[in-house]
Amino acid sequence: DFAVDGVLDQFCDWIYGKLITFFGEFFSMINMMGAELFELDWIKAILLFFYYFAWALYIVGIVVAVFDTAIDARRGKGSFQDLALNIIKGFFAVSLFTVVPIDLYVFCINLSNELIGAIAGMSDSPGKLGAIATMVVSIVFVILIGYAVIKVFFANLKRGGILLVMMATGSLYLFSVPRGYSDGFVSWCKQVAALCLTAFLQ
Repeated sequence: DFAVDGVLDQFCDWIYGKLITFFGEFFSMINMMGAELFELDWIKAILLFFYYFAWALYIVGIVVAVFDTAIDARRGKGSFQDLALNIIKGFFAVSLFTVVPIDLYVFCINLSNELIGAIAGMSDSPGKLGAIATMVVSIVFVILIGYAVIKVFFANLKRGGILLVMMATGSLYLFSVPRGYSDGFVSWCKQVAALCLTAFLQ
């Protein structure tokens, strides 16, 4: 009896490990589809367009900021140090707003994939599950993971598109950054970070 139970536990552990490995690889494949979106040539062309558009808005914003500061300086209120600081902030923002979100998104997805691989690797070794759970719990875990795959399938596919749209709208904030109005751009950065965190914590 004990020998049969031990063999059954080891068999359940093996099945559980293989299923977790399968679901982990499937999750990784789905996650990478959102990241690989940015490797397509036509997506790169769209990003390049918004990159140049952001530079144009940034330059116009600098011109407007210089005139605003000159007018304020005649009244004794303008600060050329603040203007220079805002121009530097805008330069970094316009240079990196199409690079950092993609790199952060890919980093979060790769980190998630590594975590899934580690979990699958832990469940691959026989005997671990038999010590902490029964066959019923194993089946429940597999059902839950299968449900999660179906639940988040379309959400993972659309996150890359959402990030693309966010980068397109992010270019519109770069007119205001040289003028000292950076609240909108900071909120945009928080939204990008939240999207990447969602991709990791899904």
